[in-house]
Amino acid sequence: MSDQLPEQQPRSGVIHDIGYRHYDGPRLGRFAIFQALLVSSLRHAYGIGRSGKSKVMPILLLAVMVVPVVVIVGIQNVMKFDEPPIVPIDYVFILQPVIALYLASQAPQLFSRDLRYRSIVLYLARPPRRTDYALAKLSALVLALMILIGLPLFILYAGALLARYDVGAMTREFATGLGGAFLLSVLLAAIGGLIAAATPRRGFAVAAIIAVLIVSFTAVITTTAILSPEGDLTEPAARYANLGSPFTLADVLTRFVLRVHSEGNWVATTQQGLVFAAVYLLLVGLCVWGVNARYAKVARG
Repeated sequence: MSDQLPEQQPRSGVIHDIGYRHYDGPRLGRFAIFQALLVSSLRHAYGIGRSGKSKVMPILLLAVMVVPVVVIVGIQNVMKFDEPPIVPIDYVFILQPVIALYLASQAPQLFSRDLRYRSIVLYLARPPRRTDYALAKLSALVLALMILIGLPLFILYAGALLARYDVGAMTREFATGLGGAFLLSVLLAAIGGLIAAATPRRGFAVAAIIAVLIVSFTAVITTTAILSPEGDLTEPAARYANLGSPFTLADVLTRFVLRVHSEGNWVATTQQGLVFAAVYLLLVGLCVWGVNARYAKVARG
């Protein structure tokens, strides 16, 4: 074996100066990261910044929410009704299936994708904390639902003003509708976020959210029909049965807190209202804790 080393090839590498510079600007903290994640998640909830296919479902559902009120406003201004044909707070809960479909389609986009592609590990590295991530995602989903529900309510309000109804009464009804939309959005976002965060598989999350919302609402309608066949819900047991669905829970709580009286609906007594408020807060708190605990488990690997 020869002791001579092989002839070395001449090196031809070149170092290029591509202008890297040290960053000397302000160091943004957790709040800036939270804000950026919130805005990015809200944009993604409507397909902005994503593929064209991702925009179809949220925009279609938003159109389904808006088009009926545009028609109502047009008829209202042409026919000159003595009072608006629909109250904003009622419209919030009329299109429950559309809201449920939006939640089922977009909650997994905000929560499941990062788990599926393991990008959540990068998010949970310093400096953001898992609580910041969970709250940013939940807040973005709440705002997305508020846009979905609040935009048609604003159109109803503008149409009522164009029809020259009483400004004070219309403003109160609009504010009441927004209050109901907020309570419903917080509850649905908490429930949908927990279900979506539980699995990285988008299909499972979509099916689970739809199942929970539809089964719970169907169970409430069936139970109240059995307990109160006449439909007046005078029996306390029939009223408490509304605790079983997020939609009916938010509806009853909204009418209790804002003291909304409308035909065909009932307002809870003080005792009943406090029970509904306690269940609402407990459910939202447990769901938020569950989402945070889920990301704590992911952060630990």
